[in-house]
Amino acid sequence: MKSVLNHSKVAGISSKEKNEFDFALEIELLKKEKNAVILAHYYQEEAIQSIADYLGDSLYLAKQAEKVDADIIVFAGVHFMAETAKIVNPSKKVLLPDLNAGCSLADSCPPIDFAAFKAQHPEAIVVTYINCSAEIKALSDIVCTSSNAVEVINSIPREQEIIFAPDKNLGRYLIKETKRNMILWDGACIVHEAFSFDKIVALAKEHPQAKFIAHPESESQVLDIAHYIGSTSGLLNFVQEDPCDTFIVATEAGILHEMQKRCPSKHFIPAPVEDDTCACSECAFMKLNTMEKLYLCLKNETPEIILNETLMEKARLPIERMLAIK
Repeated sequence: MKSVLNHSKVAGISSKEKNEFDFALEIELLKKEKNAVILAHYYQEEAIQSIADYLGDSLYLAKQAEKVDADIIVFAGVHFMAETAKIVNPSKKVLLPDLNAGCSLADSCPPIDFAAFKAQHPEAIVVTYINCSAEIKALSDIVCTSSNAVEVINSIPREQEIIFAPDKNLGRYLIKETKRNMILWDGACIVHEAFSFDKIVALAKEHPQAKFIAHPESESQVLDIAHYIGSTSGLLNFVQEDPCDTFIVATEAGILHEMQKRCPSKHFIPAPVEDDTCACSECAFMKLNTMEKLYLCLKNETPEIILNETLMEKARLPIERMLAIK
């Protein structure tokens, strides 16, 4: 294959944009040569979102990963997402541009500790948020995403005891929505816990016409003042369908790119965080992936997600139970 890197003739753009353009051309050629597809989460940088074959939230990407018939899946996201793709489509080679792209929420639930926690409640059904490791999925009865968590909880008999892990904030939201008592694991996402309640209130006063929308991984006091609470895809649908023209958005700031694409005449303001050095909440793990790393991992077919067959079999069943719920 003839490389096109450093040979494109594009005037009037920055060197960063030029590099992204060159990598995009090279990646397209490699995808055709290697029969590969790119799955990307909305929290990736804009250039990666633009080149993805499938762009979406965790539920959408899990469904697409299961159906992909390409030889190689490049997952532009974080480690647990690439693991999920491998679990639901084990015959495919799954690549992750940067193996260090982890997840604070997944890390908050160590398998050894969770197994001991589960053993304390032997009669409980274990429902785990998809933002967890393959080992935690293997200890679960059913997996959910923020898009279908209410449906998953409601599919369980009301008299059944439930453990929900690892996100305590999402768990508290689900308790409120489903009126179910659940045993919660004490985990959280640092990105969604970074939002400042006081700063959001002050920002809302500056923009009285704006609607405040939030992801359910946010803390309860933040959710209490939201006009709408929803998954990543739910937030996207809401801003498209609601007549309001200004939104304050409490989730990872990468979603604002897709919101602006879909609603070019509307205004989107990232919710402020406690840290005065940051204007918005970004996932440092998600942003570890770059166009250069995406190119290199596709060129070299590494880093590859390798999982034990027995582990994949155990982790696949709770995912399949989730995917079977319409």
